[in-house]
Amino acid sequence: MTTRALVLGGGGPVGIAWESGLVAGLAQAGVDLGQADFTLGTSAGSFVGARLALGADAKTLADPLLAAAQTPEAPEPRAAAPRPPADLSRLMQLMAQAQGGTRNPAQARAEIGAFALAAETPDEAAFIASFGRSFASLPDDAWPDRGFACTAIDAQTGAFQLWTGDSGVGVVRAVASSCSVPGVYPPVTLKGRRYIDGGMRSATNADMASGHALVVVIAIRLAGAAGTATAAIAAGLDQEVETLKDGGATVVVITPDDASLEAMGANLMDFRQRGAAARAGLAQGHAYAERLKALWG
Repeated sequence: MTTRALVLGGGGPVGIAWESGLVAGLAQAGVDLGQADFTLGTSAGSFVGARLALGADAKTLADPLLAAAQTPEAPEPRAAAPRPPADLSRLMQLMAQAQGGTRNPAQARAEIGAFALAAETPDEAAFIASFGRSFASLPDDAWPDRGFACTAIDAQTGAFQLWTGDSGVGVVRAVASSCSVPGVYPPVTLKGRRYIDGGMRSATNADMASGHALVVVIAIRLAGAAGTATAAIAAGLDQEVETLKDGGATVVVITPDDASLEAMGANLMDFRQRGAAARAGLAQGHAYAERLKALWG
């Protein structure tokens, strides 16, 4: 049987909303990406991917976000609400170096890790608790039965970490580590070490899905985004796609359409944009499904 992989890239809380809407729209139109044989998530994508791998109904994946956006009530206090430092320019510079081939990637990522460890961020326990009811009922060592992996970076060494069912960690902390944006959220402790956002290696890490016949990659981009880091991210995805194709895979890359880009805005950490992003993703999923039906089966 043809094996199918789903890769979900990073993109902050707005990216979570758009990816959830996109996956829901596709499922409602007959393409259920939740049935992938293997799901790989990085940062925001690890959250969405874990929900799917744990058995969430793809058709209703965006419902909580859409419902919250329609409820005219005071925002719920978030103990782990992002408090970005005044200047993230050093982080962007290091990301460009780590992903652009201008220096040893692990060394650049270790500097990012040092930046993350030194930053003033919310408490680690509060950050993990902020994942809320999506994972609240899970035991500490829970891991999806369906094939799932998510990515992180060792904050001290810069080494890349792929968390899988064989890693001996729980999915909640693994996902939290993958979502730990340096300088915004705290590095997460697993097995006595601290880990940060897997997006510091790549926004998608799609090459980790090698070995599957069909790979659907959902990747975030921003309207008018420019700069060295953005160019490095785009070039990295192109290289990952070529690696997958060289291995015999058919690869489909889905990025936000114009309406989704407008709805998402320029700041992927802006919680206020989640409702609009989810709605735009839902519409894009409905519109895109016909192009994917024959391949997904």
